[in-house]
Amino acid sequence: MTTEFNRIITLLRKERGITQKQAAQDLGVSQALLSHYEKGIRECGLDFVIRVAEYYDVSCDYLLGRSADRNGLTLRVEDIPNPEAAKDSIYRGSTLPTMNKKLISNSLNILYDKLGASQNADLVNEVSSYLSVAVYKMFRLLYSSNSKNAASLFSVSNGRWHGYSDAAMQAAQANVAAILAGEEVGQAPAMKDTSCFAMTSQSLEQEHRLYAGSLMMLIKNSEKRIDKMK
Repeated sequence: MTTEFNRIITLLRKERGITQKQAAQDLGVSQALLSHYEKGIRECGLDFVIRVAEYYDVSCDYLLGRSADRNGLTLRVEDIPNPEAAKDSIYRGSTLPTMNKKLISNSLNILYDKLGASQNADLVNEVSSYLSVAVYKMFRLLYSSNSKNAASLFSVSNGRWHGYSDAAMQAAQANVAAILAGEEVGQAPAMKDTSCFAMTSQSLEQEHRLYAGSLMMLIKNSEKRIDKMK
């Protein structure tokens, strides 16, 4: 059984607001056994996987971490919505850059939709600053790799831009965390209520039918990369 299974069945139960005791009763197992399944201490059989899939109305592939989509769909690059309706669906014969661009663009649609619901201008500005500097860093690395490109495009010197851009991103991230924690940052009133950010994987799919699949895949791909750093 994949390590994703225990994480996902715990997520689904908590998103549904069901106690472990109730879920165990509904699934026909003891609470102790379900607890072991959720913690990854014990592995279950295929029959239990099917019962869980029917109980939470998701696919077995989703439960096993084989698909980021609750229905078990595997997104192909041509299936991912393109918010720009761009015609360049293939970059130099490779679908990977196109897919990554779509995943990022579509996920940003959801991110900014949620930010807009907060009605907190400083929160939007700090998130935007973080993302803008991230794009700046990657572009500058590409640009600077070719010695024929004029370095005068940038005003921050080569000796400072690496450290300064990292510091700018960390500062933006710290400000976002502070705002979400209810601290005053900038001119906007302190954010005392984060109920506008209440969401589940199911609510995301219902509210963002076009883009939720991209976000789920982006999360899955990112966490695979993060796990490799262990």
